[in-house]
Amino acid sequence: MRTPAPRLVSPPGGAVAVADFPLDGGEWFGRHRHGAHQLAWAPEGVLAVRAHARTWVLPPSVALWIPAGTPHSTGATAPALLRSLYFRPERCPIAWPGPRVVPVPALLRELIAHLAREGNRLPAAARERAEHVVLDLLHPVEVTTVRAPLPRDPRARRVAEALRADPADGRTLAQWGTAVGASARTLARAFVTDTGLPFGRWRTQLRLQAAMPLLAAGGTVSAVARRVGYGSPSAFVAAFRRGVGVPPGAYFAPRAG
Repeated sequence: MRTPAPRLVSPPGGAVAVADFPLDGGEWFGRHRHGAHQLAWAPEGVLAVRAHARTWVLPPSVALWIPAGTPHSTGATAPALLRSLYFRPERCPIAWPGPRVVPVPALLRELIAHLAREGNRLPAAARERAEHVVLDLLHPVEVTTVRAPLPRDPRARRVAEALRADPADGRTLAQWGTAVGASARTLARAFVTDTGLPFGRWRTQLRLQAAMPLLAAGGTVSAVARRVGYGSPSAFVAAFRRGVGVPPGAYFAPRAG
């Protein structure tokens, strides 16, 4: 983890500042908080944000609103560009109490790029108009974060780490028990106790987590479904809809606007 060294656009008197942070794959900014509201977005690559014991995986089609004072960490599984907008709370009409996923349609994308590129050179009135339109375009969508925490029990953790390495591994708990020296019942109990999820649900969550960067990178639904262990694209789409709240096409496709 490192301390951010951004390219910053922060005009005197402006209500919104924009900062760019290039991220290497696997790189994270450690847990921190801001005095301003933050809109975290990756125009390139896939962003991940951890806050409130949840992890959001964010392709370029969506961003995450992070209220001022919220402890969080930010990273990427592959090279990405984090473009953050910071909103002064005293001049911001949005008062969402917790993080919210918002779509990034074409108009919002272009406005953010405009502020990032021209913000320091815009006349105050023009910049203020652009900032107001950005705020008008922020509308939260209801999606569920995908959780697959590692269990503390060392035998269950071995199973979890093996599945992280190969989400398509379809072995049953009894078969895993033979591999790690525990009964299926012991492993099942460990997953529920340590993660709050039955093993089957935990594995589904893990597969969805693994699928998100692949889909964001342009993988087809059928190819990604096979890669993470689903026998058919329809089964994968159904699992994604149940787990996230929307089908993959709605979450990853760029939105018009």
